[in-house]
Amino acid sequence: MSLIQEVTDSNFQTEVLEADVPVVVDFWAPWCGPCRMVAPVLEEIAEQMNGKLKFVKLNTDDNQQTASKYGIMAIPSMLIFQSGQEKDRVVGFKPKDQLVTQLESLLD
Repeated sequence: MSLIQEVTDSNFQTEVLEADVPVVVDFWAPWCGPCRMVAPVLEEIAEQMNGKLKFVKLNTDDNQQTASKYGIMAIPSMLIFQSGQEKDRVVGFKPKDQLVTQLESLLD
């Protein structure tokens, strides 16, 4: 079972902005090749950081309102939210160790 849950325009507020832990939101689409490359890497990181961060994904084709609100122009894009605010942003595919380092720096 995946540790990464799907979020939508309708539950983004509750699942992301009101979460008690930092949230990594993976903005993706089914047709996006790099998005499919990032997915297993995020699964591994979610397992590794379980409890410290929450991981969710939002399909930009089905949830254009949220993607537009946060200015998502390219996918994959990962936005990291803490206390309802965007704290960091990663656009494009990045190696796992680089992502882990970036995410851990937010937890310090």
